[in-house]
Amino acid sequence: MIHTVKQFGRMLKISAILSRYQLDEFLEATHLYRPMRLLRTVTPWSRQDVSDKPRGERLRLALNEMGPIYVKFGQIISTRRDLVAPDIADELALLQDQVPPFPGAQAREIVESALGKPVSELFRSFDSEPLASASIAQVHTAILPDESEVVVKVVRPGIRKLIRRDIDLLMSIAQLAEKYWQTGSRVKPTEFVREFETFIFDELDMTREASNASALRANFEGSTDLYIPEIYWPYCKEQVLVMERVYGIPISDVQALKDAGVNMERLAKMGIRVFYTQVFRDNLFHADMHPGNILVDVSDPENASYIALDFGIVASLTPLDLYYISENFQALFNRDYFRVAQLHIDAGWVPHDTRVDELEASVRAVGEPSFSRPLNEISFGNLMLKLFQVAYRFKLDIQPQLIMLQKTLLNIEGLGRELFPELDVLAASKPELERIVREKHGIDQAAKDLRERLPGWLSKAPDMPGLLHDYLKLATEGKLVSKVDPRDLEQYRQEERQSSRRLMRTICGSALFFSGAVLLGFEVGPWQLFDLSAAGLLSTVTGAWLMLRANRS
Repeated sequence: MIHTVKQFGRMLKISAILSRYQLDEFLEATHLYRPMRLLRTVTPWSRQDVSDKPRGERLRLALNEMGPIYVKFGQIISTRRDLVAPDIADELALLQDQVPPFPGAQAREIVESALGKPVSELFRSFDSEPLASASIAQVHTAILPDESEVVVKVVRPGIRKLIRRDIDLLMSIAQLAEKYWQTGSRVKPTEFVREFETFIFDELDMTREASNASALRANFEGSTDLYIPEIYWPYCKEQVLVMERVYGIPISDVQALKDAGVNMERLAKMGIRVFYTQVFRDNLFHADMHPGNILVDVSDPENASYIALDFGIVASLTPLDLYYISENFQALFNRDYFRVAQLHIDAGWVPHDTRVDELEASVRAVGEPSFSRPLNEISFGNLMLKLFQVAYRFKLDIQPQLIMLQKTLLNIEGLGRELFPELDVLAASKPELERIVREKHGIDQAAKDLRERLPGWLSKAPDMPGLLHDYLKLATEGKLVSKVDPRDLEQYRQEERQSSRRLMRTICGSALFFSGAVLLGFEVGPWQLFDLSAAGLLSTVTGAWLMLRANRS
């Protein structure tokens, strides 16, 4: 657990900070911290007079004192409102990732080392004074030889080693807490640390951030809703990112936006549209949409648009989760709680043996109070959080991507109501999701899917009769044997029924598809052309639909 003297010393220092802010419940979560009781007794002057401050604020102040890595860890914890008490989550959300800048000369050295040329050759000018500074990197402005204005993001020197040290220490603390803390096995602090480790090491790689930005830019090419700055790939390495410099009004400066003549209602609704487009059309969304990462282009105030910054955190969902999320949202829009419950079971988000009526009652208990509020107070981000809490009671472990989706939706709704307090999120969301689902699952998309999959199906067609014959032969001879735990028998039966339905759809679909293709290929006289062609077309389309449905299920 505690591997080195240095790590032990660092842990004692953290213990002292927690003690100073009277965070006794955190100190006593592990047996290792119990010696701190003696220190508190013999050094009472070391404890700050913070008795009038709530525990969430005391924890925020302590994390600030521990350093920037702990600040970022606190920010991540604040997003896990399905597990963390609301008072703590609210306070930790106020943590600011701000640290003193490192010298500009050092930034120039890192750029030159990464790109292999002197800064004077790479840029027409390079401002050694940083524009912004954070725990992972800092940003400098520059001008390229072709006069393009850019920003240069440079990873902080030595940060990887510091992060590794603190991650190892956090994991040691989490393991102790999981072992000795009364609720440790439920909250699973080691999972927090693993999520954080993945997230923060991804942020250290500037080429990953550049890839994220490029992908989002391609998705919104030509959009009048959202602009993504251009990435200058020849200047991007693991420690350096060079991106187009953009100008706009920070979205948090509501008065400046009003003074510029921006249509605030339109801007707020557009934010909802951008969110649903990123998630449900593209399945790639900016997962760090806090006010500091959004500008507004007001060059045309009546048609103002968003500008996104900082692409270190983007997320996507599995195709199955994306499907079930969209179906859940549509069911919630219609207050169809039975369907929400059934979808949770079908998706595997709750145990398969969960009673639908019990889950429906729990979903209704969180849904109806939300929908009974005034329209401008309904929040699907909060409703999604409450559904996570319901699912958690039914023994579900929430995936990090779904947490990021909920956090992003909550941020977008909050920003929208900052811009336009009367924003009706339901009225703005429902048509956007329905439009995207129609486009994604309509006849044009089905035809596109068919065109893409047809060559693969045709290549496998010659093998299908033999495979089907072998399968049926084994079944007839009773040689299809599987070992099933009696406890899993009902789940096995359910999956077997689903597999049988998929198999029948595939067989019938294949037969119809290929017989239709044969009919369409017949050379017939004019008196037979209509009947055979129509039959062939109908068989082909029906067969393709059955195979697509079998594949999706």
